[in-house]
Amino acid sequence: MNPTLKKIKNITADHCITIIMNSHRTRPDSLKDEVTLKNHIRTVEQRLSSDTDKRTRAKLMDQLNGLVENIDHSHNLDSLILFVNEDMAEFTRLRIPVEDRVVIDDNFATRDLVRAMHLQTSYYVLVLSQEKARLIEAMNKEVVQEWGDDFPMETTLSHARYSGEHDSDSHQTNLIDEFFNRVDKSVQKVKNSHPLPLLVCSVHENYHRFLNVADDKRGIFETHLNSQRIDEKAESIVAEAWKIVKDHTIEQNNLRKAELKKAVSNNQFLSDSNDIWRAIHAGRIKTLFIEQGLFQPAILKDNQITYVSDEQRNDSDIIDDIYDEMIEANMAYGGEVVFLPKGELIKFNGFGAVTRY
Repeated sequence: MNPTLKKIKNITADHCITIIMNSHRTRPDSLKDEVTLKNHIRTVEQRLSSDTDKRTRAKLMDQLNGLVENIDHSHNLDSLILFVNEDMAEFTRLRIPVEDRVVIDDNFATRDLVRAMHLQTSYYVLVLSQEKARLIEAMNKEVVQEWGDDFPMETTLSHARYSGEHDSDSHQTNLIDEFFNRVDKSVQKVKNSHPLPLLVCSVHENYHRFLNVADDKRGIFETHLNSQRIDEKAESIVAEAWKIVKDHTIEQNNLRKAELKKAVSNNQFLSDSNDIWRAIHAGRIKTLFIEQGLFQPAILKDNQITYVSDEQRNDSDIIDDIYDEMIEANMAYGGEVVFLPKGELIKFNGFGAVTRY
């Protein structure tokens, strides 16, 4: 889970401000991001002026402006999201485009963080030979970092091969297995603190030998990048690894679509927002399915959802996006969400839910 999402998803307080905006990775476009953010801040101030007292407004604006001073736009990615209330101020960068908007509610707008989790595929690449191991963290086709600490890890096996001291095949095999076992333990240490699936990049023989000694095979891809790339640049390795991971991701998405079709045929599918809202709070919703780019302002009164127009989004007591509200509520009950490309749920107006029973 995104660390920011984990921190803010359960926060409820008056005047939770979320600024959501597209940004740019490179100059000169990134120079425009500061101006765009200032425009959003003006929107925040205008909305607070009609909804808060002077003291509260001043404290919130101080929090917001203090946060903005710490943002270096030269490090921006594809989008930038700010979270501010009277007690906290944080920002995060995402590698997905968003719809620019300002949300002021009694909780933070987390939908784009959740969406990023589903659109971005994070994983490790273990680059492995019989003498050396590297561990690269990747997101889609980009390198996030190459891990240090135990990595890169090297063995003394190559020296033993030519010393004449250990020339038996069985001893060589034991040395390789011992090295791979040490690699596995170091990989598991990283995965325990930051769990992600693992793709092995190595020749066929080494991949299967590594699987044989691995203490926990869960989370290791059932396929591998079958090549020897131990000394290549991380960017080149990840570019090839992503081709395999991307195919796996598409396969998983197709399985989710098949789950949706089965639910419809088994009468375990809801498409009415009020039916879904009530079912969420009864703990009956397993999975929410929503089209990307779908937003809907609404009024929630007496547990009844009433849609309003976009022009009413800034009115008092309006929830900026009722779908975001339902996503958060369903996650609190242990449910999940799947984002589908636009048009995939056209029969259901872009939104629906699979029930547990």
